[in-house]
Amino acid sequence: MKALLTLIVALGILPAPVSFERADGTSTTKDVEVVVGKRPFTRWCASLPDFAKKEAYRLTITPKRIRIEANTPEGVYRAETTLGQLEYPYPCGVIVDYPRFPWRGIMLDISRHFRDKEFILKQIDALSEVKLNVLHLHLTDAAGWRLEVKSHPELTAKAAWRVGDTWREWDTTGKRYEGSYGGFLSQEDVREIVAYAARHHMTVVPEIEMPGHSRETVYAIPGVGCREFSDDLCPGKEATFQLLEEVLAEVMDLFPSEYIHIGGDEAGKRHWHDCPDCQRRMQEEGLKNVEELQSYLVRRIERFLNAHGRRLIGWDEILEGGLSPNATVMSWRGTEGGLEAIRQGHDAVMTPGNRCYLDKVQDAPVREPEGWGGYLPIDSIYVYDPAAGIPEASLGHLLGVQGNLWHELIPQPSHTEYMLYPRAFAIAEIGWSPLEVKDADDFRERATAHAAALRERGYTTFKLEEEVGNRPASREAENHLGRGAKVAYARPWHRNYPAARAATLTDGNLGGWSYGDGRWQGFLSDVDVTIDLGSEKPVHYVTATFLAAPGAGVYLPDRVTVEYSVDGEHYLLAGELLNENPDGKYIPFGVSVGKDARYIRYHAFRTKEWLFTDEILIY
Repeated sequence: MKALLTLIVALGILPAPVSFERADGTSTTKDVEVVVGKRPFTRWCASLPDFAKKEAYRLTITPKRIRIEANTPEGVYRAETTLGQLEYPYPCGVIVDYPRFPWRGIMLDISRHFRDKEFILKQIDALSEVKLNVLHLHLTDAAGWRLEVKSHPELTAKAAWRVGDTWREWDTTGKRYEGSYGGFLSQEDVREIVAYAARHHMTVVPEIEMPGHSRETVYAIPGVGCREFSDDLCPGKEATFQLLEEVLAEVMDLFPSEYIHIGGDEAGKRHWHDCPDCQRRMQEEGLKNVEELQSYLVRRIERFLNAHGRRLIGWDEILEGGLSPNATVMSWRGTEGGLEAIRQGHDAVMTPGNRCYLDKVQDAPVREPEGWGGYLPIDSIYVYDPAAGIPEASLGHLLGVQGNLWHELIPQPSHTEYMLYPRAFAIAEIGWSPLEVKDADDFRERATAHAAALRERGYTTFKLEEEVGNRPASREAENHLGRGAKVAYARPWHRNYPAARAATLTDGNLGGWSYGDGRWQGFLSDVDVTIDLGSEKPVHYVTATFLAAPGAGVYLPDRVTVEYSVDGEHYLLAGELLNENPDGKYIPFGVSVGKDARYIRYHAFRTKEWLFTDEILIY
């Protein structure tokens, strides 16, 4: 008999039949033998980390039978998942497989737009198929409280319903919690979700936001904010801690997860500076600033959770003011928060916004639903390595990776699925497969096929086979009269978005679909620049492209003027262009000149917040 092919260590999370050699023909039987906790497989796994031992399996396919060996039922489930992705008749071979990281997660924000039990169960089916094992539910935020709390029914009675089907409608109305749009998960719903997830060997991690993003809590429970209307809870009041402990007690009863997420991000702390309760707390506890006051809240909540056998996890802002002794950091503002937590000996989950935020558009914005600022195609996710920059000796503190899907601009359930799939597959493969077996072309082929299979089962997915890709103009440098010319700025670029600094607007490098790609220069002012061509030249046309991402406060200019000069002192107006498409996404603003000139002044007038442009093109 010809020897079977042995594939040692991990395959991708979507194994393809073409990955197997046909050793002795194909298997024509579905008889499956399951062996759990027996040698020699347990001996083979002895050197693996404990989390990998739990999920490791060996799948042997012969013409007569299928044999699954694993240490735990979870390992058996992973083997069955792989088997379910293979075409029948099965190719003969041996797979030995285990995960790279213990935390392979997806976060769903069901506060900004509610998603019901049936939708969540449906996503557990799809997410578990690609060996994701954590579902993080963002249950509370200013836009809605989405969990039944029996000790405080007013939280859902007052804050689970709102005015406006869209987040923007809600955010701009004065009667924010008086409408009929919304909903919440009952405690029976939660128990069913948790049990269903457990059958799929997936952990559901709840998030109860504190102290920021808590406008709905302050509205529903008078007396837990510094003022009647506040975005932050008041850490100076004992009523705040009484409420949080009562809520968390019910949360822990519903969710058996080891980790409880407390948010901790973007707390404005605006009223803490003059709140008498906060100031008294700071004086009594010897706290020097409001960052330490937030740390006081986090540490106190952590002690409460630890006393109940749970662990606290929060966004990387919980590092500010001193990290709690046993806290775990979820790093979203880049990777530095996770790296710093690991340097301090804490665990971390990497979820940087530029690699793992699935609310960004995944293809050309001119044809995609609006995203929350930025462009994140599946290829950019797939190449991310959460372990980059972490010393080998500290890798044990890296729990894994997570993709986050915020719902401000995602009102429909089908839109949620469209943003998730197939990008969630890339998150899964980052978390499961070792670097040495990853292959972007092979992954793309498998992801395309699996997304098509999901569509046949009633899911809505992005179609990779129809992807446009990054902005074509960004792929090659553009030659024009102004390339390499000196640029004088009447108003400076913003320090957070310098691009190539003074060379940006004439270096020939046009930006892609994302303002954060290092080629777009950002301004919190008008764009008012003068280009010196070095000598007098015939100038026919001057143009620049601007982009819009309203969710991130990035808008198109209101109007543009172009002036020209021979001597740099006396300028004539070549033309003015008004913005007749304020809802556009990527628009060139150009003016015909038709004169000889050495100096070109390009002035784009800002309407509100940010302006981004990448090049002043002169022809």
